[in-house]
Amino acid sequence: MNLLIPLNSLNTMTPPASPIPQVRRERVLPSPAGRARRGALLASMLWLAGCAAPLPAVQWLRLPAQPPEPLPTAAAAGAGVTAGPALQLLGAVGLPGHLDRSALLVPQGNASLQPLGTARWAEPLRDAVPRLLRADLARLLGAPVWGSPLPPGVPPPLQLRLELHALDVAPDLRSLRLQARWSLADPLGTRPPSLHEAGFDTPAASADADALAQAHRRALWTLAQQVAASTAGWR
Repeated sequence: MNLLIPLNSLNTMTPPASPIPQVRRERVLPSPAGRARRGALLASMLWLAGCAAPLPAVQWLRLPAQPPEPLPTAAAAGAGVTAGPALQLLGAVGLPGHLDRSALLVPQGNASLQPLGTARWAEPLRDAVPRLLRADLARLLGAPVWGSPLPPGVPPPLQLRLELHALDVAPDLRSLRLQARWSLADPLGTRPPSLHEAGFDTPAASADADALAQAHRRALWTLAQQVAASTAGWR
């Protein structure tokens, strides 16, 4: 006996397909540590981008070897003749600590200093100042100005000690203030030393770095003239 099952009844016997479960995606917020790492990475990228930018060119300044003006009449007439005493500049010329830097510093506020743009001294002032003062004094006196130690065979000359208390740009950048103190002494001790001071302002043609460097050179020339004049009593 054959059992016949209608085809439509087979469809009713097939179990229905199970629905595909839907996965719910939730937004995961970064942890505070993750946000900090991303911020640090972004800051590093910005810093590297800034480093890749070209830097402004440095403006190198120098103090010219030649005096900024002709010799005074008396000194010019006696050029090549020993008109004044020979000098020995003892030790280093004292400078305030803030001048021992390559940047040209200018005032900011009551007690602060800041570099003037990209202006930099090509030669440290601690080297340029004594070198120029010795050369200027030799021109003005018509006599040698030695450093230390003295060359063999040179008799002990009049001894000069000098320090600068100020060589500062004015707040308006239109002048330079110099204050100095120096002493003259007989190396043989035959008379007491003489003490001297000077303080004066030197105008600058403008407020830019080049004009201020020229004002530095004129100030040193004026100081050399005053030191030379103070040797009159020792001749």
